[in-house]
Amino acid sequence: MINESIETLYNGVAGVTEIDTVMKLGMAHPMGPLQLADFIGLDVCLSILNVLHDGFKNPKYAPCPLLVNMVMAGKLGVKSGEGFYDYTANRKAERVAKMFS
Repeated sequence: MINESIETLYNGVAGVTEIDTVMKLGMAHPMGPLQLADFIGLDVCLSILNVLHDGFKNPKYAPCPLLVNMVMAGKLGVKSGEGFYDYTANRKAERVAKMFS
């Protein structure tokens, strides 16, 4: 679900807020998949996807290029202070608009 949500963002189908809001309101999840990815750690999500893709050889587990690029740029989510949301002290959990607009 996380990788598919990142693909949705990457392909411009919906924005960060829209994706997370749909899952919170429509599916009664306590947080959206992009916020969850930030809490797990984008590097951890990438690592899990690489293991799944290598093990199952299924293209649905191939990590989205956006995730790969974010990890390479050091945007790891909460632990680095920035991922799909900005977690710095003055902008806690604010959507990172400049990156995805």
